[in-house]
Amino acid sequence: MTSRTEGKHAWTARIGDKGQLVIPKEAREIFDIKPGDTVLLLGDTARGLAIVSNEELLNFAGAVFAAQLDTQTVDPE
Repeated sequence: MTSRTEGKHAWTARIGDKGQLVIPKEAREIFDIKPGDTVLLLGDTARGLAIVSNEELLNFAGAVFAAQLDTQTVDPE
């Protein structure tokens, strides 16, 4: 599917008989998702599912831990 807005995309995917979700080729190429990669599925019963690449998850977690360390080293006085 072609993007009308830069950086925004939408695709459809089918769930197979074994419950597997196939990420469309174009999406895998754009987001550099390769066979064997781990992705994080985030779910919200009101809003649906989001797929986050393992790399983005690690970047986010690193930022959270760095922020935590920063707040622990600040002198409250």
